[in-house]
Parts: sequence; C-alpha cells; structure tokens
Amino acid sequence: MKTLGAIDIGTNSIRLEVVRIEDDFGIATLSQQKEPVRLGEGEFKTNRLTNAAIARGVLVCSRFAEMARGFGADEIIALATSAVREAENQHEFLEQVRDEAGIEVRVISGPEEARLIYQGVASGADLGEKRAVFVDIGGGSTELILGDASNHFLLDSMKLGSIRLAGRFLEGEKGPVSPEKYAKMRNYAKAILSHAARRFADYGFDSVYGSAGTITNLADVTARRLGDAPNSLRNYVVRTSDLQATVDLLCRLPLEERRRVPGLDADRADIICGGGAILMTVLEELRAEEIRISDRGLRHGIIVDRVDQERPTRAEDRPHATRRTSILQLARACKFDEEHALNVVQISHWLFDELRRLGFHPYGARERELLEYAALVHDIGCFLSHSNHQKHAYYLVRFSDLLGFNDTEIDTVANVAYYHRKAMPKSKHENLQNLTRQGRKLVAVLASVLRVAEGLDRSHLGLVKGLRLERLSRPDRVAMTLTASTDCQLEIWGVETNKDLFEDLFGTLTIEIEPPAAKRAKPKAATRA
Repeated sequence: MKTLGAIDIGTNSIRLEVVRIEDDFGIATLSQQKEPVRLGEGEFKTNRLTNAAIARGVLVCSRFAEMARGFGADEIIALATSAVREAENQHEFLEQVRDEAGIEVRVISGPEEARLIYQGVASGADLGEKRAVFVDIGGGSTELILGDASNHFLLDSMKLGSIRLAGRFLEGEKGPVSPEKYAKMRNYAKAILSHAARRFADYGFDSVYGSAGTITNLADVTARRLGDAPNSLRNYVVRTSDLQATVDLLCRLPLEERRRVPGLDADRADIICGGGAILMTVLEELRAEEIRISDRGLRHGIIVDRVDQERPTRAEDRPHATRRTSILQLARACKFDEEHALNVVQISHWLFDELRRLGFHPYGARERELLEYAALVHDIGCFLSHSNHQKHAYYLVRFSDLLGFNDTEIDTVANVAYYHRKAMPKSKHENLQNLTRQGRKLVAVLASVLRVAEGLDRSHLGLVKGLRLERLSRPDRVAMTLTASTDCQLEIWGVETNKDLFEDLFGTLTIEIEPPAAKRAKPKAATRA
C-alpha cells in the first residue's frame, strides 16, 4: 500500500487530499483540507503575484506538506494552475515553496488542467455510454471538457474566472451588483466563452457536470433556498432557472449581507457574482436546462492519474500514453520523418542505458521518457525551415498545448530538441531561464545523448543495430563499439562532427564498428599436422 498527498494550488484556494492506495488499487481518503489563499489577488492587472499572496501560499503549502507527511505520505504531488501559470514572477513562489515546504510544485498548462479535471470528475460520475460536458470555474480560468466514462473528446481552458472577472468589474464594491453591471459581466463572459461553448453544443452531449467552489457554492445556496437538505451535493441536480434566481438574489444583496447567505462560503462572497455570471453564460450557451454537481475536481484527477501509473495495463494504456500520443500528434502535424525519429529514439535509449550502467549519470525512467519525446520531435522544425530547424523545434514544442506534461517537462523536452545541434547550452541562454540548475544539467546530459544518437542515423537508413560503451581512463575516454548491418562511415562522420557536448560531459569518444555476428568471418577449420 502507498500513501499519496495531492495539493491543488489554485487561484482562489489551495486544497489537499491525502489518500491510501490499496493493493487492489482502490483509493481510501485519509484527509481533505482547503484553505482560501487568494494567490491570484491583484495579479491579473500586473501579471505578478504579490509578496503577500506568495507568503500566504507558501505558508499553506508548508502546512499541507507537513500534514501529508504526518499521514505517512510516500509521495506529494503539487500542481499549480492559472495564477502561478500566468505570473511573471512565478519562480519566486516556486523557489520559496521548494525551500520551505520541501516539495516541487509543477505548473501545468490550461489543457492539462482540463484533462486532470476530467480524470477526477469522470471517476465519480455514472456515465455509462453517455457523453457529458464538464464545467469547472476557478478563480482565474474556466475549463470545459467533453467526454464519456473512459475518454475525453474536447478540452478547452479559457482565461475567465471568478477572481479575474470580479477584479475587472467589481473591485472595491461593497453594495449590490446592479443589473447593468451584471449584464456587462455576462457580455464579457459571452465574448470569451461563446465560440468554445458552441463547439461543445454542436458535438452533442447528454448531461452537464459542474465542479469547483463557484458551482458547488451556488448549488448549495440554491438547494437551501428551495428547502432541500441533501446530505451531500454529490450528483445533486440543479435547474438552470433556479440557479439564475439564486444569482439574481445574490446580486441584489450588499456584500455584508451576501456573506451571511446560508450555503455561501463567506470568503467567496465578493467574487460569487462574477462566478455566477460565468456559470449562467456557460449554461445558456450550451442550452442546458440543468447541471449535475460533482464533489470532485483537479486534486482527484491528480490521484486518479497517479494510480493509473501504478495499475498494470495493456501496452496502449501505459501511463505515458497520453503524453506520447500528444507528442506524436504534434510531430505528425509537422510532417516529421517518423522512421528516422524512431531510429533516433532507439539509439538514444541504448546510449542512455549504457551511460547509466557505467555510472555517468543518475537518471531513471522519467528522464529516459523525456529523452524519447525530445528524440521524436528533434527535427520537426524542418516543417518551417531546415535552416536553424532546432530553434523552430524549440518554439513548436514550447508553445504547443501538450497533454500530460507540466511546464518544466515541456521546457526540458523543448530545450533538449533545441540543443540537438549547433549551440552548446549555457546558463545565460534565455530559453533556459525557467529551469533550475539541476534542470539545466539534465538538459545538457539528454542533449548530449541526442546529438550522438542523431549522428548515428545520419543516413536515415537505420544502419546501426546495436552499441555498447566502455569506460576508459588515463585520459578519460569512452569507447563506443557499434554493430552495423553495413558500412556506416556517414554515421561515424555524423558523430565526429557533433560529439562536442558529449565529450564535455563524459570524456573523449572513440568509435569502432563490429559487424553483426552472422557477417563475421568464420574461423578456419583446424588442419591435421
């Protein structure tokens, strides 16, 4: 059994879920915590987290990490979303959390946030063969997902959240929200949401599920207003017309009276009308008459995603299938040479494994996987221009919405592709500034492997069938012996002209060719004296 802590660092609140993963991969919840932090307060005007917000966020992350360890957590996964994602000074927050809480926070993209929300909410929904739209309204962004019980078909993440909208239209207001102000918020939300919502509506769905604080608070207020007393809001169904009446009621109240409304979290009173405007716009654009409430969200998605990595599955359902599929979709869209890329992946793996066997690096399966993805996309920049195609590859990877990755992993893959030829990685390079010293070291090691691997398929003919390395000393040298199907002088030349980074890290590289066993000369039969 394993104990796992999941921390969801949102724009409004930070949430913790601690679970025990049973031997049969069942999940037993040990603790749930939520703390309103307002990490994104004031950020969306300056694109910077305030010092006060950073301090609040670091304190809560430290307490939650300590709590998870108190339950015996073997692993703590912390993901940050909109507020940290968009902040120019995100590194300040990430470094302080690393130093004070002892955890690495991973910043995820909007589409990746949507995917994990789907994982969490769908795991608690009884969909069968039916399709649903999943709506999650956070403080800084709104995610829409369309999927069934086992797959998602559409993902969208928009820069529209309850804190962001309230900050734009309601900042400092303590009185009621006028019909004119509410109409302005609805029009603003519609301008951002309408195109995406129409795509979802045209696709077709059977139901709508809502998650996160804005939706659950509005549902709770509505249930109490109607005289319902459900033990839990899980799968509670609310009519759109009843929700609209609740939003209208809240808008008519001044802030202090809003705080006292039964079912409403007082800390959310100043932003609930903004969140309500977003929800009502979504439901109107989807032409949905009702919404079903989910008590699950991103943190549950973190857990489900992690459990899936532990569970034995078919090859096509491996934990990194989402990541590899996303990378291949990008590569194929760029018309890459797939056979060459797969050859380079294979050679990269041989080199990576041999270097690890000889003690040249400490990296394992995760880093090997990132190397694979960089090898798959290293030449996609040729889609734009062969000249400096490594730079084009970097931008195509860095600014694509790759699923299953956090920002650091995307940065790593993009930079390894960037350094597969020409420039040597240097800490002053702008494209390396978001990586830690350890992250830059990893890029250098993986790029050195990719440079040599690319050279070993210089002809794009897959001539190299195997290799082994030997570590020599006096002076430091690495002897590479290749098994090849035929003469591969072009491959050797490719390595000789592109081994500079490898030699900087591991020592002088020498190459010998050994033909396949079947092609070796047979020893002459012994003759009688």
